[in-house]
Amino acid sequence: MATITVRQLDDEVVDQLKLRAASNRRSMEAEVREILSEATKPKQEEKNLLQLLDEALHGFEGIDLTEQRSENLRWAEFQ
Repeated sequence: MATITVRQLDDEVVDQLKLRAASNRRSMEAEVREILSEATKPKQEEKNLLQLLDEALHGFEGIDLTEQRSENLRWAEFQ
């Protein structure tokens, strides 16, 4: 495993790291490792509401949530 050194961190950043580490019951070093690990994970594709509903209802008979596009769609107007 590699070791890195980060110089010239603002005191406020260090204080916030200490607080975050304490709230997660980790050392500051372990907290920084977790932050870096999460920050470098490949991002998952964002899904829209229709995709999430389709996945949640997958397998139910008679439900088809395939995305429909129409040029005739317009915003509803309320008075």
